[in-house]
Amino acid sequence: MTKKILIVDDEPNILTALEYLLQRSGYDVFLAQDGAAALQQVELHLPDLVLLDVMMPLKSGYDVCQRIRARAGWRHIKIIMLSAKGREAEVSKGLSLGADLYVTKPWSNKDLVAKIEQLLESAPKPDGT
Repeated sequence: MTKKILIVDDEPNILTALEYLLQRSGYDVFLAQDGAAALQQVELHLPDLVLLDVMMPLKSGYDVCQRIRARAGWRHIKIIMLSAKGREAEVSKGLSLGADLYVTKPWSNKDLVAKIEQLLESAPKPDGT
């Protein structure tokens, strides 16, 4: 079964580039441009992984991460936070809220796809198996 990835970023050029990259890598891709829309997309599509920008309108990536981790049926979802903020405090905050990885911009597309593949290979299924 094809893995589903939700990309959340308020910059349209980043959304478009990541959508193209991940579709070419064989994933079903969904998009959101703010934190509130991200939570709606998680509800609708129950993705296997969320690429989550930190700084967004309506709800920050930190808020979205926290909401995903708080809901039992969503805890299996892998989260990679994407941010231009790479200071230790921001990285620690993202990881402590439940992100699986924290990647700073700019990133290597090849490395990002490899990290996604690695996370998805180790992911438990929604039923916990």
